[in-house]
Amino acid sequence: MYQLVYVSTAARGQSLEDVGAILKVSRRNNVRDGLTGMLYADDRRFLQALEGEEAHVMAAFTRIQKDPRHRAVVVLSRRTVAAREFGAWEMAHAGPGHDADGMVDKVGRLAAGASPAIKATFEGFLEARRAA
Repeated sequence: MYQLVYVSTAARGQSLEDVGAILKVSRRNNVRDGLTGMLYADDRRFLQALEGEEAHVMAAFTRIQKDPRHRAVVVLSRRTVAAREFGAWEMAHAGPGHDADGMVDKVGRLAAGASPAIKATFEGFLEARRAA
């Protein structure tokens, strides 16, 4: 099982509807390709862990890198894992005025099976986004 974690910035001019469209297509494509993981998206940033067959993970990541709605795409981690750390696909999505504490708790629950470093990446990212 292959796992890739990346962060990206939404292109300027993105609306919440644009982010919603990305989420909808991501859900459909990930089911089709047998990918699981977790995506945190707000109106400015994306943080995603993708898990599955390496060819499918890399195909999804190539689409993300070419998508003009993403910029500054940075890989944080690539590794082989013994089993899916995030289990079934989950989608964490926050918009303006969201419950920051509730989102941190939700992501903590969703990332409970992830390695300590990956879990800390998601939790630290949310803490930084909450402070911004």
